Amino acid sequence: MALGALSAAALAGFLIFPVYANYDSMYHLAWAREILGGSLPGFDDTRAPTEHPLWLALCVVLAPMGGVADRVLVAICIGCFVATVAGLYSLGKAVFSPLVGAIAAVLLLTRLDFAFLAARGYVDVAYLALLIWAAVLEVRRPRRGGAVWVLLALAGLLRPEGWVLAALYAVYLGRRTDWARRARCAAYAAVGPGIWAAVDLAVTGDPMYSLNYTTESAATLGRRKDLIELPGTMLHYLDLLTKWPVLLAGTVGVGLAAWLARDRLLVPLTLLTVGLGTFLGSSLRGFSVIYRYLMPAALIVMLFAAFALAAPRWLPGGSALRRPLSVAAVLLALAAGGFSATNFSTRSITNELALRGSVREQLASLLAQPAVRDARSCGPVSLPNHKLVPDVRWVLDSDAQEVLPRTTRPEGGRDDDGVAIFIFGAFKFLKHQAYGPFDQEEDSPLIQVPAAGAVRVASTRNFAAYVRCAPGGTTTTG
Repeated sequence: MALGALSAAALAGFLIFPVYANYDSMYHLAWAREILGGSLPGFDDTRAPTEHPLWLALCVVLAPMGGVADRVLVAICIGCFVATVAGLYSLGKAVFSPLVGAIAAVLLLTRLDFAFLAARGYVDVAYLALLIWAAVLEVRRPRRGGAVWVLLALAGLLRPEGWVLAALYAVYLGRRTDWARRARCAAYAAVGPGIWAAVDLAVTGDPMYSLNYTTESAATLGRRKDLIELPGTMLHYLDLLTKWPVLLAGTVGVGLAAWLARDRLLVPLTLLTVGLGTFLGSSLRGFSVIYRYLMPAALIVMLFAAFALAAPRWLPGGSALRRPLSVAAVLLALAAGGFSATNFSTRSITNELALRGSVREQLASLLAQPAVRDARSCGPVSLPNHKLVPDVRWVLDSDAQEVLPRTTRPEGGRDDDGVAIFIFGAFKFLKHQAYGPFDQEEDSPLIQVPAAGAVRVASTRNFAAYVRCAPGGTTTTG
């Protein structure tokens, strides 16, 4: 009944907020169209995201749906979020008790960052669903492999952290067995990185392209951290994802579980250790330091926080520690409840979702104007920077040469003919992380200045289209 209610609520949210996929997912859809059109995807497009093979394959399936494909992709991510909640409950139930699973699921539902990322179509949510259910199956049927290998392989085609878990699982299953099974386990563990490298090789000629490109992109976007900064950054991100009362309870819960349920800790403690370790390791490798990469660890923190709240039930009825532990659990629950009561608000999330839906509608309306359509014969559509390039490419069904960021053009594109889209509105919108026109301090202010002779032909609340044509071309005003 709870799962049915959650699914109904997720469906209602999907229908109420017409939100579209995020930057990374939109690029995968644009690449899918290129593949279906018979060409190689542009993994090296300006500030393109790192490709994820399974996500790209899914987008190839969805792209023929046309204008609804990106909405279907968001629906799949929302379904993955529901599956993650159900998986966290099932893991808590299988490892500890139904009560622990229920508390962990409620905690996840009140951490709005996870639901928000699902509503924006982030690949990380699908990765979480695969990861948590692989853990559930392993706890229910230890050392069987089978479906666990399938889920780990799929997870390894979404996030490289899955490779580490698959490798550890191969080592775990390979103990006390024959070499034939060890070889099979090694082959299963190699599926994720092997397919990923094969895709990179086929498209770019470099099997290490994604790893190298991610490192270079992190440096370009300023997403790296020094070694001395990483522990504090990791703690800050965990607090951001779980909030401090849950993080505190989770820390206490690890200790309590080690005391009261040590024989049940293998799977959750492995997930927590790998989640934290891969975040630090990938950061040291030069990858981007982003809070989303700590989401697997944050899930397990919630699981241990749930155990901390239910820990008194694990003590014998006559134990002298049962009462003080119960008092401590109540205090933790009150702290978490009090924090949520004073800080929990859906307003910022709903406002952000409404804004993101509005942006797509405005872009579609602007690009559909006859004056804009006619002026595309004069030259490419240009945008201040890379942020809206995949959305515009998707709406126009165009390739990379037809939609350009002006940050890559001499003089901010002021000498280019074609359709130039500019962003305007409140200062808050101009500084918006997903849409703001100035992504880097070194970006020229000219990217927001229309060229001499350009004519404004259409506008919406936050966007304006200017057209400039070379002699012999035509400019239709409206």
